[in-house]
Amino acid sequence: MPRGRVLVVDDEGSQRDILRTILSAEGYAVETAPGGQEAVRRCQEKAFDVVLTDLRMPGTDGLSLVERLTRDDPPTLVVLMTAYGSMDSAEQALKRGAFDYLTKPIEREELLLTVRRAFERIQLSQENRLLRQQLEKRFRVEGIVGSHFRVQEVFEKVQKVSGSNSTVLLIGESGTGKELVARAIHRHSPRRERPFVALSCAAIPETLIESELFGYEKGAFTGASFRRLGLFEAADKSTLFLDEISELNINLQAKVLRALQEREVRRVGGREDIKVDVRIIAASNKNLEDEIERGAFREDLFYRLNVVSIVIPPLRERSTDIPQLAEYFIKKHGESTGKPIRGVTNEAMRLLMSYHWPGNVRQLEAVLERAMLLSDGPEIEHYDLPIEVRFFDLPAQPHPSSTSGNRLGVEIPEGGISFEDLERDLIAQAMEKSDWVITKAARLLGLSYRTLQYRLEKFQVRRGNVRGRVDRQGVGAERGDVSGERGQEASQEDEQAQTQETTKADPAPAPEEMRPGTKRSNV
Repeated sequence: MPRGRVLVVDDEGSQRDILRTILSAEGYAVETAPGGQEAVRRCQEKAFDVVLTDLRMPGTDGLSLVERLTRDDPPTLVVLMTAYGSMDSAEQALKRGAFDYLTKPIEREELLLTVRRAFERIQLSQENRLLRQQLEKRFRVEGIVGSHFRVQEVFEKVQKVSGSNSTVLLIGESGTGKELVARAIHRHSPRRERPFVALSCAAIPETLIESELFGYEKGAFTGASFRRLGLFEAADKSTLFLDEISELNINLQAKVLRALQEREVRRVGGREDIKVDVRIIAASNKNLEDEIERGAFREDLFYRLNVVSIVIPPLRERSTDIPQLAEYFIKKHGESTGKPIRGVTNEAMRLLMSYHWPGNVRQLEAVLERAMLLSDGPEIEHYDLPIEVRFFDLPAQPHPSSTSGNRLGVEIPEGGISFEDLERDLIAQAMEKSDWVITKAARLLGLSYRTLQYRLEKFQVRRGNVRGRVDRQGVGAERGDVSGERGQEASQEDEQAQTQETTKADPAPAPEEMRPGTKRSNV
């Protein structure tokens, strides 16, 4: 196996032959080029570790080769050969990135020593690159993507606390990835060989959560026909993640505090204390200090949990990470959706970055997965996004019945509003404005033809039966049922109109007997 690849560049054929003979005898794979342009072409075809080039050559000289080859990643090491009178040019080349230079006439031992040092530099650079990649992989939080400085702070804290046994408190809104961070801490800790144990304190009924955490003895209560280990015992010598810990009642908080301080638990109905070695990672989407003031959380438990706290920022505070997250989720769900989606259009990305994301990263992932399923093209368009994302940043418009004004002329009552009713009303208004031509209504709403057609079926929007006046028993074709016999003709008319629009021609008006909602003329 050759020791490395070397390209010798010199306009003198005898010099090329001598250098090739010397280096080939030492085990290097050597190729030659008569000039700089040929050398650039060779380097584009295949990678060379070291380029040994003459400084003075017609056309592309050695200095130009240095500037060209050092831009590669990883850069190619260039060793210059120069006459004694060109020392100034050689030193200038070193400043521009050349590895070293040799003065002519070249001594054999000096040549081999310089080339050997060049390959030692290459090996050292490769090792450093490999170690850096391993370090980044080791402390990368799977599923949490981003380059925002607040996300980088999370990565740094994960790196620092993973090797210890200290209790960690994760603070962040729902959907920010608290469990992902907890799993990353466990995965990089000395306890990683044991299974990670997680419990959502809000998901277990209050009457069952004590036995879930601490286990119970046989006969402890009705139905306890055998002894069961709790999660503290199951997580012995491992990590126990308590999500939404603020949902525990005060009495149970006291028992958790004792388990943390004494490192022992007692099963429900038992009399024996059992030693456990558990690392606790707790999480909350509430401000625990506010909960303490309300009397809903124990202050001593808070201080026991808050040894190291990691605050995970909401997505709205790191919106610059949304393009990276979108790329990550498109790759993640590309195979499962069966859609070759390659990205997001600029308009759709603008909407994604301007939305406030109350559900954080979890909501973003769901929105993108839905958009991939609805998309008909190679990219996610703005009309593939949900209505709440598309219309979030619309400017406020005055309402004719209100002096203060609001968006879209919708006034939210004190008792709240049904979003589905609002969506249905918007669709009905668009259909009325477009004379019940689906293609025109879809353009008004920023929807695709298929998406609007689906929503018309979903909300049973028909001519003469809109804005909440839905006939639940169904409306016949003579009343304009979009989903009935006349609906099929309306769809055909709209598809014809859509085809005409692509040729920049307005669709011809349909005769009265062919419009949706009219009776069929007998022929």
